[in-house]
Amino acid sequence: MARPALRVDAVLVQAVIAGALSFAHLHDLAAAAGQSGWKAWAYPISVDLLLVAAWRRLRSDGPSRLAWCWFLIALFASLGANVATAGFLDLANPPALLRLGVAGWPALAFLGGTLLAHSAATDRETVPPAPAAEPEPVPDAPTREAGTDMSPEAEIEETPALPAAAPPPPAAPAVPVPAALVEHARKVAADHEARTGARIDTDTLRARLGVPPQLADAIATQIA
Repeated sequence: MARPALRVDAVLVQAVIAGALSFAHLHDLAAAAGQSGWKAWAYPISVDLLLVAAWRRLRSDGPSRLAWCWFLIALFASLGANVATAGFLDLANPPALLRLGVAGWPALAFLGGTLLAHSAATDRETVPPAPAAEPEPVPDAPTREAGTDMSPEAEIEETPALPAAAPPPPAAPAVPVPAALVEHARKVAADHEARTGARIDTDTLRARLGVPPQLADAIATQIA
């Protein structure tokens, strides 16, 4: 498989040239403000890193006041160095304000980098939460009319009373039985038991004596 040919990107070349020029201008400005040796080379690195960190925060977390603030500060520092080294300032005798800005830059850059790295993105547009499903309506409990007593005693009183049980039918009046008839019935019962070996029933007793059913029941009760 053939490897793709290396293509030169004009935008990338332009970015490298612009970065190199800006880097050199920042170094020259720091050196003119009294920062010599490695310190003069560290200033352009600090400015460019803060610019990249702010831009990355804007790209990853969305627009926020914090990221835009530090992006503009780093851009102003880079752009100011480019303009200052174009002959607008006497770098042989830099003003005191320039020396003050260069001397205070490390602390300012450290603060900006710390805030960009460790602060939460509170300025992003928050997405409203999805509306919760509405609960199904619950039917209301039956209400009482105004002025109705709600006490337990009132509820008991409002409970419909059960119908009273019907009284038992009055017992049938006892049928008077003559003593002579009882003695005769005993003899008939004894004779029946001697002949059949079984006690006489009420119907047989009534037929043998020739009495009505109620009287037969009364006699059977007494001779039992």
